[in-house]
Amino acid sequence: MTLRRKLAIRYGAVVAVCLGLLAGLAHHEFVVEPCLRRQPNAAGTLASTWREAAEVFFYSMIPVVLGLGWWSMRRTLNPINELARRVERIDVGNLREPFRRTGKGDEVDRLTEVFNNMAARLDQSFQQVREFTLHASHELKTPLTVMQAELETRLADSQALPEAHREWARAQLDEVQRLARIVDSLTLLTKADAGLIKLNLERLSLDELVRECFEDAQILAEPHGVTVTLAACDPIEMVADRHRLRQLLLNLADNAVKYNQPGGTVRLALHRSGEFAELKVANTGPGIPPDLGNRVFERFVRGVNSRHEVAEGCGLGLTICQWIVQAHGGSIQLSTGADRLTTALVRLPLKST
Repeated sequence: MTLRRKLAIRYGAVVAVCLGLLAGLAHHEFVVEPCLRRQPNAAGTLASTWREAAEVFFYSMIPVVLGLGWWSMRRTLNPINELARRVERIDVGNLREPFRRTGKGDEVDRLTEVFNNMAARLDQSFQQVREFTLHASHELKTPLTVMQAELETRLADSQALPEAHREWARAQLDEVQRLARIVDSLTLLTKADAGLIKLNLERLSLDELVRECFEDAQILAEPHGVTVTLAACDPIEMVADRHRLRQLLLNLADNAVKYNQPGGTVRLALHRSGEFAELKVANTGPGIPPDLGNRVFERFVRGVNSRHEVAEGCGLGLTICQWIVQAHGGSIQLSTGADRLTTALVRLPLKST
């Protein structure tokens, strides 16, 4: 039975009952009571208890029937609400989880089938995009590696290039290296989306990684006149992937230096908060533009630096950071506070071996 027919039948039943009650009241008012008034003992009859009770009963049944009708309509529409809630939870990671059909053959059942077919087509499209990105990245690596090696060889040989061409070769080498980093980042994210990357979990000291990152950040910040400080570094041991956490820390430090102002500061801090390790990387940059908002973790989204120029990079660093944090079961937030400090807050659960 279709949903439309169910609603029509239930609504018709409610209307029929209400009309029956109204007909009973009308019959009592215009037929029974005039007859009783013509009887000799009309006064006593009209005052009889059962007639008053019957009248109260009829009147009280109207809201009861209307309430039952509302409950019936709500129950009929419940499958639609449930389907809407399930559709809201759809994302790239659960496209292969089909919706359960009701098996009643109504509109909701048909709509569920349509959503399942749509999810299957979307999953196939995403899979094709992943395969294309992986294949393209693989094909690009070889020529980029050859070009980089050739340029490095020419620059290493002082006789290979005239001095006038050496600056051009250095610029070309920088561009080739930037393209190589983009290809590597795309390969990493595509494999992560496909679930092809496994974390190499081991017991490590997170505070040691933070101190190493602090030293690397000082080297990155020196050409820009940015000061890097380590406000706090609590001793914390956890089970995690050392390589990925180091990649996370370097990406955050590099962003804090790039999106900063000349003479600005970068502040690192590591605290233990209950069962979580909290890492904060704050800088005195221009802040997050209002038009970006929550889009800072999307791919190829880049902000501007203090000189209102698009900073160097390809806009994949924060996306990689988000994946690393979520792969460890944690969370990451980026916000600009009232003190004009832009802070990246990372919370990682402390897992024991």
